[in-house]
Amino acid sequence: QIRMKIGVMFGSPETTTGGRALKFYASVRMDIRRIGAIKEGTEVTGNRTRVKVVKNKVAPPFRQAEFDIIFGEGISSIGELIDVGVEHDVINKAGSWFSYGDIKIGQGRDATKKWLLDNDTLREEITDKVKEILGLVPTFETNGVAEKPVKA
Repeated sequence: QIRMKIGVMFGSPETTTGGRALKFYASVRMDIRRIGAIKEGTEVTGNRTRVKVVKNKVAPPFRQAEFDIIFGEGISSIGELIDVGVEHDVINKAGSWFSYGDIKIGQGRDATKKWLLDNDTLREEITDKVKEILGLVPTFETNGVAEKPVKA
């Protein structure tokens, strides 16, 4: 919970409640803010959220993340796939158009989300490529040769 300090000329005018002790005792402190609303027509269906790690005693501090929170769903995995895919050049973005290789996925983020929801095979292919780039695909060694697991 954030309160405003009165008469602050330099530094942040925001402070957390609970006194000074809470700032010292906490292992992890995060600043969570809504960047904007996600709408379908005029109805708000979620929020675009930015999280900044203000303090972290258990991992590197001062990291930042942006993601979509969809009401009734939680953090949007499709939205995250698009963001990470664009960041690691798996999905190409030119203006408002998103494409995967030679395939035009959609114009705009919402159209791209709907297209990925409808096309399971390409969504899984993009997911596998992103996981491989991030090093999240397990490998097994047989006779000194690394092999990827076979999907059932």
